[in-house]
This record gives sequence, structure tokens and C-alpha cells, in this order.
Amino acid sequence: MSKLDDIKKILLKPWIIIPVLVVFMGGSFLAGDLAHGHFTNPLAAKVTASDQPDFSSLNDLYALMKSKFDGSITAQAALDGARKGLVAAGGDPYTVYMDATEAKSLADSLGGKLSGIGAEIGTKNGLITIIAPIKDTPASRAGLLAGDVIGKINGEDTTNMSVDTAVSKIRGDKGTKVTLHIGRVGADPFDVTITRDDIVVPSVNWSLKNSDVAYIEVTRFGDDTTTLIQQAATELKSQGAKKVILDLRNDGGGYLSAGQAVASQFMSAGKTVVSERTNGKTTNTLVAQSGGQLIGLPMVVLINGGSASASEIVAGALHDNKVAQLVGEKSFGKGSVQEIDNLNGGAQLKVTVAHWYTPNGININKEGITPDVEVKLTTDDYNANRDPQLDKALDLLK
Repeated sequence: MSKLDDIKKILLKPWIIIPVLVVFMGGSFLAGDLAHGHFTNPLAAKVTASDQPDFSSLNDLYALMKSKFDGSITAQAALDGARKGLVAAGGDPYTVYMDATEAKSLADSLGGKLSGIGAEIGTKNGLITIIAPIKDTPASRAGLLAGDVIGKINGEDTTNMSVDTAVSKIRGDKGTKVTLHIGRVGADPFDVTITRDDIVVPSVNWSLKNSDVAYIEVTRFGDDTTTLIQQAATELKSQGAKKVILDLRNDGGGYLSAGQAVASQFMSAGKTVVSERTNGKTTNTLVAQSGGQLIGLPMVVLINGGSASASEIVAGALHDNKVAQLVGEKSFGKGSVQEIDNLNGGAQLKVTVAHWYTPNGININKEGITPDVEVKLTTDDYNANRDPQLDKALDLLK
């Protein structure tokens, strides 16, 4: 693998995540560990004669389907299905074949570019609710407010509708329209028609709490994360930050290089961030880079069951290097590394190439990382706008 491939290695998210907050911009993010690769010709792979499968039976099977199947199947659909099946035969849920559409969706997710109205939603007290419109998006320009209840989507009642179903109905291609029936405290219900657009969502948000606590939320480890974490550190330091809370809750992963950049803001240069092992042998070790601006400050990292891959690597690195305490709930538990190889027609192969280990030599695959201080966040907390995990982090930093 080239140096560029190694730098672009990704911690892709392992599952389709529909967290309590869902962004109305084209769907939920993929999760896991991954690496961008070069163009690959599958026929160039070194396969011994004894290992070469006889694929003639697939032609026979396709012919039988065409003659017997009470439905339709195209040659392209058959090829894509065969490729997915071949890759799935490895038995690894994180090694997958992605067709061109799926590959583009993954790239858009990691780039933070999605299409929709630009609002976060969730269910509060059983109702589909706007959690927050994103600044300078169709939702904010249309006047939607936090707390607005979406009663109907294009005339369809949302009673008993799941969040993911609501997302699928509200999202759509740029230039198309969606009509929402809105309920708002102190106002009569009203309809608003919004034209969807491409939405670019920053992967890092930050603010200063209690006058000296730097609060940094990383929602994914994407294309913009390295630049934004540096900007966040610079601004917060200039504002007098003396303590840090890093919020990695519901962050399912992204680029390994972005995880390294985030950890480097809080760790001394040269300290181990993560090591990779293939067949039990260490093949690569990433260390903190120079230039960290928030090194040495008392720190708490927030994690939960939605924290996976790159989030777990950063949390594990900061914990094992005694930089931070972990607060919240046990993380997801994804300890493998994938790389992406580009195929003909825009398709891609995401394949597990290694397993990663924390600085203390721990692989958390399927086990997750247990926080130092366990704090639950319940549905009642959410409905009442309480965040006991954040409150505990602030209390520990007093």
C-alpha cells in the first residue's frame, strides 16, 4: 500500500446508525474503519490454480434464473449480487462490495455533503421533532425552530412514524421540494414548503463552557476534521480555555488520519495513538504529531454505544496515555481496519486488512471501551433536555 493509501486509511463506521438525533440531509452515516486505495484489477490478484473457483456454474445459474424467475433480473444486477456474495463469503461484516451508488454515498457521508433541508430531528415525547435547524440551510431560511413538531410530511401523518422513516421522506435530491406540517407552541399549525439543497455539515463543533472549559464535539472523522480541530483548538485557547471536554458520542468513525489529528491536539508528539496488526504482527504504528495546542489540560472524553472505530481509537489513545478520563457508556466495539480499493465503474471493495490496538495493547473488537465513570443518558433525560453525561464531565473538571 502506498503512503497516500496509508494516510487515507479510514475507520469506517460498522453499521447504519440512526441515533436519537438524525440529520435530514440524505440519511445516516455509515460506520467503521477504512482506507482509500488505488485502482485495482481483480484479475491481477495472485490466485493459485488450485484456489481458482470454477465460475461457469454462475452462468448456468443466471440462465436458469432468466428462464424460470417470475420477475426480472438484469445482467448488471446479477453481477453486483454475485460480487456481494463473493465478498460476503469471507464472513467479515466489515468487508463488503459497494456498487457505484453505495460508494458515492459513503464518500458523501465522510465529506459531510448530503442532500435535504438541513435540520437535526429526533423523537421527543413520541413526536417527530426538530432538534435544531442547521445555520444557513433551507430549514433555517424557512424559519424552522428547535422544538417544532412535524405533524405531516407531504400530507402523510407522522403519528407512530419512526425517525428513519421520517428522514427517508424528508430527504431528497437538490431542487426538489418537501412540505411539512408544523406544530409550534404558541402558534397555530402551519405548512411550510422547503426546497431541498446540498448540505455541508462540519464534522467539528466547539464552544466555551463555564468561561474556561473547551467543549469540542466531533460528529465524524471526515475530510474537514483535521482543519477544523486545529481551528477549534486555536480559538478555544485564545478564549482562555483551561480544561477540555471532547464529545465523541454517536460518532461512528471515519478517516484514521483524522483520528490521529484529533488525538494530536491533546497528546505530546511521539506518543502512540494506535498500532495495527496483521496476522498477529505489528505492521504500522501511528503516533501523535507535533503542534498540539491543548496538551496538558485536564480533560474528559464522552463516549457511548454509538462511539465506534476512530472514536474508540482516539478515546483509547487519550485514556491509555493518561491524558483523559472517559465518561458515559461502553463504546460500540469495532477493532478492525479496512481499506478501500477502487474497481471498474465506480464500485469499491472495502476489505479488512488489519486489527488495531490501543497503546496498552488492547483490541476492543466486540467488547468496546468501558468508561472510567459510567453515566447513563435515558429517554426521560433526553425528553427533558437533560444531559447527565455532560454534567458529570463538567463536575469532574471543577
